[in-house]
Amino acid sequence: MTEMLDCDAVMRQLWDYLDDELTPEREEAVRAHLSVCQRCYPQHDFEASFLRALSTARVTHSSPDTLKEQVLGALRLEGFAA
Repeated sequence: MTEMLDCDAVMRQLWDYLDDELTPEREEAVRAHLSVCQRCYPQHDFEASFLRALSTARVTHSSPDTLKEQVLGALRLEGFAA
C-alpha cells in the first residue's frame, strides 16, 4: 500500500524525487500525490523544466551570464518565464 503524503511532505522531497534519490516506496508515494494534486503538480513541472534547462545549458555554455540567459530562454519556451 502506498503511503499518502501531504503537499508539504511532497514539496520537501521534490528535488530528491526529480534527482531519483528517493527509495522506491517514497518515490511511488510522491508520484501518487503528484498524480492527483493540482497544487503540487505545477511546481513539479516547473522544477523539472528548470533542471532540464540547466542541464542543457551547462553542456553548451560556461559563462554565468550566458548560462542564465540559456536557462531563462528554455523556461520561456515551456511557459515558465516572461
